[in-house]
Amino acid sequence: MEQARVIGTVVATVIDPSLVGVRLLVVQPEDADGAPNGPPTVAADALQCGAGERVQIVHGREAALALPISFTPVDVAIVAIVDGSDRCS
Repeated sequence: MEQARVIGTVVATVIDPSLVGVRLLVVQPEDADGAPNGPPTVAADALQCGAGERVQIVHGREAALALPISFTPVDVAIVAIVDGSDRCS
């Protein structure tokens, strides 16, 4: 699981039937300090996130399990919205 920020949406003219009703969002992975960490990627939104929100994403098989139909062809999914962070020093 890694942290990311929602930076945009994706509009698809043709999608797999198992993705009907699932939003696709562009997310920017971040490091612990909130700095970009790698290229942006497209993630399936299981939680109805909004632009600018910090989220937790998962990759691989776990991404498909986060959606209503568990055999959905996705590689990245949003599984949590980060409300705040308390960092220990």
